[in-house]
Amino acid sequence: MHTRKRTSALSAAGMTAALLLTACGGGGEQDLTGPGEGEGGGDAQEIEIGRIAWEEGIAVTALWQVILEEKGYDVTVTDVDVAPMYQGTANGDLDMYLDTWLPVTHADYWEDYGDDLEDLGTWYDNAKLTITVPSYLEDVNTIADLEGIADEFDGRIVGIESGAGLTRVTKEEAMPGYGLDGDYELIESSTAAMLAELDSAIAEEEPIVVTLWRPHPVYAKHDLKDLEDPEGLMGGSEEIHAVGRAGFGEDFPELTEWMQAWEMNDEELATLEVVVLEDYAEDQLEGARVWLSDNPEFLERTLGDAAEGLEF
Repeated sequence: MHTRKRTSALSAAGMTAALLLTACGGGGEQDLTGPGEGEGGGDAQEIEIGRIAWEEGIAVTALWQVILEEKGYDVTVTDVDVAPMYQGTANGDLDMYLDTWLPVTHADYWEDYGDDLEDLGTWYDNAKLTITVPSYLEDVNTIADLEGIADEFDGRIVGIESGAGLTRVTKEEAMPGYGLDGDYELIESSTAAMLAELDSAIAEEEPIVVTLWRPHPVYAKHDLKDLEDPEGLMGGSEEIHAVGRAGFGEDFPELTEWMQAWEMNDEELATLEVVVLEDYAEDQLEGARVWLSDNPEFLERTLGDAAEGLEF
């Protein structure tokens, strides 16, 4: 299974404790009570969204939290690790989760828990593992183009954590498959270190090749080029789905329609991640509001008539 190693809030062993914790939204505990009425009228309808510490998951959870609160829902966001995320949603402790990668990354979890989950639809269809260079390297367009020019990159492919699925795929599949393992060393460090090297190299317009993945906010920051992978050794594109517990569609019919209409392209997701995770890192919900204010067409196509009157 191709998984990326990310920082997680809680381990599987902490499942019970995790689901008892107070929600956390834009950087701290806060009152998440919705301002009005939920579906069906009356008191605000409560909904609990699970979240793991993956960039796109943090960003889109903040996005939907502010939308749902404006529509009158009482939203709780609970941080939890990947395995207990699926367990908790399948057994009904969580209502929904917005960051399921299929068909590869979360295949094992889907096999174990998919029968007890509702697939609410694909909202992003270009998720993938990549080997990437700055776009100013005009003569390097495929992974195969790296063969024979290792000296230009000091024989280094700058990677991330040693336990990451991205690292394994690069080292065990792509490098030997394209004849790079004899001339290049995959530098295993951390995502932060890789991004720091990328920033520094681009500032000086120096050659650099890194392991990366889509979606990632760095694509909004720099002009990057994912190297073509004609042999498919990095794996194909994946889809990111929203999923709900059993009975979600019946309990949340309006929200289910919104989920099924929800789609984001590369530019939208990258800019959302930058605004939420970087520009408004200390108040991520405010970042989501700013992005929504700048992208009214997103609300119109996703919520339809329900977008009328919403202001952020």
